[in-house]
Amino acid sequence: MSLQSDYLTYPMRRHGMDHDRYTWSNLFERKSIQLPDNKKVAVWITILSEFFPLNPKGKPFKAAGSMQTPYPDFRHYTTRDYGNRVGIFRLWNTLSKYVIDDKPLTCSIAINSEVAVRYPYLVKEINRRGYEIIAHGVDMDTLHYGGMDEDIEREQILQSIETLRKLSGQAVKGWLSPAYSQSAHTPDLLKELGMEFCCDWANDNLPYQMNTKYGELVIMPLSQEINDRQIFIDYHHNETQFIEQLKDNFDCLYAEAEKYGGRIISIVLTPYIAGLPYRIYALEQVLDYMTSFKEVCFMTGEQILSLPTLL
Repeated sequence: MSLQSDYLTYPMRRHGMDHDRYTWSNLFERKSIQLPDNKKVAVWITILSEFFPLNPKGKPFKAAGSMQTPYPDFRHYTTRDYGNRVGIFRLWNTLSKYVIDDKPLTCSIAINSEVAVRYPYLVKEINRRGYEIIAHGVDMDTLHYGGMDEDIEREQILQSIETLRKLSGQAVKGWLSPAYSQSAHTPDLLKELGMEFCCDWANDNLPYQMNTKYGELVIMPLSQEINDRQIFIDYHHNETQFIEQLKDNFDCLYAEAEKYGGRIISIVLTPYIAGLPYRIYALEQVLDYMTSFKEVCFMTGEQILSLPTLL
């Protein structure tokens, strides 16, 4: 007996994609993006400002950096608090040493709304320095995950966004989930609640559009590989290796820009990791190197989003 004509037909088979969230595309075949003043590379520094509860529920898992020992785990709690009390200012002071096109380096701050509530001075300082705020959830124990109630997740996202908008006065157009965690509904809810870009997905070097029930959401290329936690904590690499990896990453993308157009380099920094006194020199050496190139600019997520040739 012969097979029916449609037996081997699979309508969703296309370049390995089996969903409609976004279309498949080859980075090296896309229309090139044009950066300001025809720069080749835009460096996007994102600093995480996070609050870890002293007695986390850990549902459905404990986020990286969460408390480890029985309550009260002051050892880890105060280490994380060091980031928001000391480390973040050391990072900011380091950025302020560098000037490109007569302007100090800019960056984005992905901040839990609970940090903004507990440390209002941080929000004032972010605004004073002209940095962008990205919503980073409520805190590092309020996660998003498959199977959670959609209304509860909507309320979590709304609480974070509204609190940050109220306390900062910024438009807050971008989102980074705590622990990069999402449910199947997260992209739809983000767009529904007014977010224009999301930083949770790590599958590209340039922004791309994701389909949601409420229109297109831009997915930004925030790095989960070239960041301080991954290199120092997860890989157990030292400061010299951190410098080498960020330089190598820069060199590769800078060379690609020669042929394919503008590239975006994402650097993610955690204040209680990169902001330690014995590590800050590593960031300085990376910035010394990157700022030595004339065709480099530093941008925020919102500035990248506004590029006329982006998508």
